[in-house]
Amino acid sequence: MPAPRFETVIGLEVHAQLVTKSKVFCSCPSIYGAEPNTMVCPVCLGLPGALPVLNREAVSMAILMGLATHCRIAPRGVFARKNYFYPDCPKNYQISMYDKPLCEEGFIEFELEGETRRISLERIHLEEDAGKLVHGGDGGSLVDFNRCGVPLIEIVSKPEICSPEEASKYLVTLRQLLRYLDICDGNMEEGSLRCDVNISLRKPGGALGTKTEIKNLNSFKAVEMGIRFEIERQAGILGSGGRIEQVTNLWDSAQKRLLTMRSKEYAHDYRYFPEPDLLPLDVGVEWIEQMEAKLPELPLEREKRFRDKLGLSAYDASVLCAEKVVADFFEEALKSGDDPKQVANWIMRDVMEKVNAGQIVFGRVNGTPLLRVISPTQPGAAEIIPPIEPGHFAGVVRVVANNTISSSAGREIFNAMVKSGGGPAEKYVESLGLKQESDSGALEKWVEEAIAASPDEVARYKAGKTQLLGFFVGQVMKKSAGKANPKLTGEIVKKKLEG
Repeated sequence: MPAPRFETVIGLEVHAQLVTKSKVFCSCPSIYGAEPNTMVCPVCLGLPGALPVLNREAVSMAILMGLATHCRIAPRGVFARKNYFYPDCPKNYQISMYDKPLCEEGFIEFELEGETRRISLERIHLEEDAGKLVHGGDGGSLVDFNRCGVPLIEIVSKPEICSPEEASKYLVTLRQLLRYLDICDGNMEEGSLRCDVNISLRKPGGALGTKTEIKNLNSFKAVEMGIRFEIERQAGILGSGGRIEQVTNLWDSAQKRLLTMRSKEYAHDYRYFPEPDLLPLDVGVEWIEQMEAKLPELPLEREKRFRDKLGLSAYDASVLCAEKVVADFFEEALKSGDDPKQVANWIMRDVMEKVNAGQIVFGRVNGTPLLRVISPTQPGAAEIIPPIEPGHFAGVVRVVANNTISSSAGREIFNAMVKSGGGPAEKYVESLGLKQESDSGALEKWVEEAIAASPDEVARYKAGKTQLLGFFVGQVMKKSAGKANPKLTGEIVKKKLEG
């Protein structure tokens, strides 16, 4: 296979909106979806004489992310003014961090194509968000300042990512970490997680090429497609002997094309200088230790425990650990002593099928994970229909495992729970008449009838076609309306045919 003509070098700058109750430098609420310009004050509007006051909780969340990504937490951070003019930036500067960020030199690990990849982080720093421009169809634009001052952390990777697929996986892992830490909801459609991508091409092993930037990518698909388009564009220019200009692009998802926004800025273009209205941020050892104590078990650690301690496959462990609430629900369900593999199978098959169909969602009440019911015909059904608790769900798995009911009857119970809410599985077994028949006399009668009705299949079975055992069990299940215990039925059929 010939060597590639160019190597791709990618670095990501990810902005994550922190889920604090108030903004980073004022007491205005930080809520998505409020009426435009209703969550503002003199501080976030940049009015003369208004002074910022730092939100301690935002700093704690930034430290938590730094610890989760193996960063060195700086004992002192300094806020700076990043000066630029844009209509959604009322102060004409943004309070950010420049040469003294809060977290430095960390890394993120993930699995890709069977290999563990480690991407180094340059820094994680705290800053405030700008407002939002709302563009009208008449060519005019309106400004909503509600987002001004909402706390962000910017997570900057080193240029070590080599492909669109790797960039997407890095971003998926980063979002997973943020959600595990409960510091960002990771909703890219609402803008609480946004990604800027820096891309350059170089000859294999050569010096870094001129980089371009794609701003504000808000989906994993957009990240992959935008990078892929830019790689092809740069490769075409370099292949024909041209030069890459350092520009900032926007990705048009509807048209699937890149639009040049402006020539790319350098750090000195922003004329950074220390924020005169804020003291340096001193982070003591005690603060860091408090945050270390709050670190949950992280996804890769949890996946390993699920594999080593619970005997799950690597695939099952990764699916269950993709979202913290799903892994929490799984572990709560296991507290009844059920088999981990069976509980995992039911979640990944039956629960996820209904989640994907929009019938239920994973949620929490007072910290306890559960399944909320979503009904298109009943507005507010999640509040009306009782949720399915992990213990109720585990009960369904248990009555199937101990042969009280069949697997199909178990799914019937789970369907009933989704319609009417949770409750003990045994209640549904009785009310739906699903108890499995295990009386040997009744089973023998059905087996004898099935054998008598199928002489050709009996002859073939005795001639060596033993796989027909399933056929006879199926015939008994039909006669019993699905109530026959399939395991005992199989034993009786085998005894009758081979005795």
